[in-house]
Amino acid sequence: MTSLDKPTEETTEADDARAVTEAALFEAFGGVRGMIETVLPGLLFVTIFTLNNDLHMSAIAALAVSVVLVVVRLVMKDTVKHAFSGVFGVAFGVVFAMMTDNAKNFYLPGMLYTLGLALAYIVTSLAGVPLIGLILGPVFKENLSWRTRNPGRKKAYTKASYAWGLILLAKSAILFPLYWWADTEQLGWVLVTLKIPPFLLAVWLTWVFLAKAPAPIDVFAEMEAADEAEKAERERREREQEEAGGALPGPSEADGEAADLRGGRHRKS
Repeated sequence: MTSLDKPTEETTEADDARAVTEAALFEAFGGVRGMIETVLPGLLFVTIFTLNNDLHMSAIAALAVSVVLVVVRLVMKDTVKHAFSGVFGVAFGVVFAMMTDNAKNFYLPGMLYTLGLALAYIVTSLAGVPLIGLILGPVFKENLSWRTRNPGRKKAYTKASYAWGLILLAKSAILFPLYWWADTEQLGWVLVTLKIPPFLLAVWLTWVFLAKAPAPIDVFAEMEAADEAEKAERERREREQEEAGGALPGPSEADGEAADLRGGRHRKS
């Protein structure tokens, strides 16, 4: 290896690590399609309500488009976790708004969820089990190995969780005063506007922290390697037993040799 080869290889490894991180984040948070599925129901609700102030029509339209998004994913045999979460969120909002006959309450369950999620990110980070690590660990095939075996990665997950928590707290600090002071249309448009930018900022910061962190420990590969080693050791022992059994005389041969010895002693006597 020349002095020029090593930086090239290190650069390639770093690029590979960044690519893996990007792919994992894309998978975990749904990518562009997941963002569309998150924004579209609320956008449809506030648009229809702004045009005709009809709570029932707005709520039904938002719920219908959420169901359609799930059906499309099912037909395409794609993962449905992001679409399903959207359906449940919209359904809670629809039920709450209709029960209270207040269109503004369509947004309240989602706002409470955002606040709760922000607190969860911060509390789990303080407890030493950052939530973003619990979410991304299985995606990176490292599960919880980062807690005890990869301190640099745990530190990155902790920073990312704090970032998510603080960003979502800032978002809640904007939305809850509007819930009390603004009308439904104003709250709805601000909420739709704040759907994507804070999310992208949090994902970008997560990528920055993880791209600089040590590589994940692939515990699945370790388990497979351990299984292969155990299998190889078992096969080696079986071969040794077979070879040892072939070197020793069989029962019939031993009996014949013993009979010859006895016969020889009788003849001598």
